[in-house]
Amino acid sequence: MFGGIEAGGTKFVCAVGEESGTIKDRIEIPTTFPEETIAKVISFFKQYSIKAIGIGSFGPIDINHDSSNYGYITSTPKTKWRNFPFVQTFQDAFGVPIGFNTDVNAAALGEATLGAAKGLDSCLYITVGTGIGAGAVVQGKILQGLSHPEMGHTYVRRHPKDSYLGKCPYHQDCLEGLAAGPAIEERWGNKGIHLKHKEEVWELEGYYLAQALMQYILILSPKKIILGGGVMKQEKIFPSIYKNLKELLNDYISFPELSTDIENYIVRPGLGDNAGIVGSLILAKEVLEIE
Repeated sequence: MFGGIEAGGTKFVCAVGEESGTIKDRIEIPTTFPEETIAKVISFFKQYSIKAIGIGSFGPIDINHDSSNYGYITSTPKTKWRNFPFVQTFQDAFGVPIGFNTDVNAAALGEATLGAAKGLDSCLYITVGTGIGAGAVVQGKILQGLSHPEMGHTYVRRHPKDSYLGKCPYHQDCLEGLAAGPAIEERWGNKGIHLKHKEEVWELEGYYLAQALMQYILILSPKKIILGGGVMKQEKIFPSIYKNLKELLNDYISFPELSTDIENYIVRPGLGDNAGIVGSLILAKEVLEIE
């Protein structure tokens, strides 16, 4: 039995399951402050005999094993969670191997292994919700360099009719600052779920997301792009992305995936809302095999 934690900015999803990704039990816990949230997470896992735990966390996080801060949440906007020793806390509590990566990298791993990108050796998973983040699997492995990717904070060209200043506390009008859920709400005066019939909202959203996807495609050339998160549940957003992306690429690169079959190239998660937690269970399995 493995333990998995998908640590999001709004809630923690915790599950126990098998290496196949089958979930035996799960719980959702609000993300408040570490002392409260983590105590509930530990209490949940104490009910089971688990061999390893996989953690997919909101970030930024330190995933460099040679760093003195490995396993920490670092410069997150969630101030109560800054410098929280995530890995060490769970090693102290359970004494089992801990797999640790970003929530979007875990989701990318889940989708590559058991979801929409199963059978492919590369994919890109992007979540658009409270924030925007992306994880990539390249040649069968999670992409990692100096740290994990932070693709949600790339800059995009502002729409000529968009005067909104941006929401990101670090960069103001980066992709996340212009297109994440809080930016939609602040720009339009209502949450996205209440704006589903307002065409201009999703046309603008597609305009910004398509710019980002163009950059990711040109740089990483993933074999599948998976878009998850609460914002992506709006029906009008995918057609807007397809239209804007085709216009931006302007036939510079010519593949069926980007022309006649784009609906099967840029898709929703095959694992639905379980992409992150299934990926976290796979992280647990992998770290146990390494150790």
